[in-house]
Amino acid sequence: MRRFVFAAALAGILPAAFAGPPFVSDDPAPTDYRHYEIYAFAQGSEALDGSGSSYGIDFNYGATPDLQLTAVVPWEVSAPSDGPTVAGIGNVELAAKYRFLHQAEIGWDVAIFPRLFLPSASAHVGDQHFSLLLPIWAGRSWGDWSTFGGGGCVINRGGDSQDYCLMGWALSRRVLPDLLIGAEIVHQGADTKNGRASSGIGGGLIYDISENVHLLAYAGPGLQNTAETARFNWYSSILFTL
Repeated sequence: MRRFVFAAALAGILPAAFAGPPFVSDDPAPTDYRHYEIYAFAQGSEALDGSGSSYGIDFNYGATPDLQLTAVVPWEVSAPSDGPTVAGIGNVELAAKYRFLHQAEIGWDVAIFPRLFLPSASAHVGDQHFSLLLPIWAGRSWGDWSTFGGGGCVINRGGDSQDYCLMGWALSRRVLPDLLIGAEIVHQGADTKNGRASSGIGGGLIYDISENVHLLAYAGPGLQNTAETARFNWYSSILFTL
C-alpha cells in the first residue's frame, strides 16, 4: 500500500487550504459537498532489491459537507533485481473521511479517515489479506500557508505481516495563483516481522491548469534503513475536479 509513496482529497478547485495528494501526509478537508475528485495517478519507489510502482484511479465524492467517500483501484508492478517483473491488480481501497472539528470553531480542522484494504486480486503483487488503517488528521491554513498531518496505525495480519503505525507532517504555500508547493517529513514502522522502520522527506507541487484540471507531483529520498526500505519515492497524477 502506498504509505510511503498516499493520501486523500484536495478541496474544490484547490484553494490555499490544505492539500493531501501529492503528499504522503493527509489533510482533514473532505471533498466538497456533491462534488467529485478523480486522480489518475502513478507512483513508485526504488530500493536496492528492485523497484515497485502502481497506476490507477483514486475516486472521491463529497457525500455530505463533512463526509468524503473514497475508492482506489491500483494496477501494481513489481520489478525485483533478482527475478522477473510481475504485475496485477493490487489492494483495492475503500475509505471514508469524516471531519468532526472545524478551524472556524477551534482553530484546527480535524478528521478521521479509516481505510480498508481488500486482498489483492493477484497472487504476485499486493497483500493477500485484509488490512485496516485507522488514522486521525489535523490541519489549519492562514493566508497562503497551510500545515497538516497526523498519523495512525494499521491492523495488518496475514503471512509475515504485522501491525504498524505511521505518521507525517507537511507545510505548504501557494507561491503563485496557480502553483502550490510544500515539503514534509514522514515515518512508518516495520510492516513485516523481519522488516525495518523507514523515514523520509519529500517535496511536492500542485499546478492548476484550469479550474477543473490539475497536475500533481512529488519526490523524496528515504532517510532510515534505506538498504532494506525505499531509497527514493515518487508520485504524479492528473486531478479532475467536478
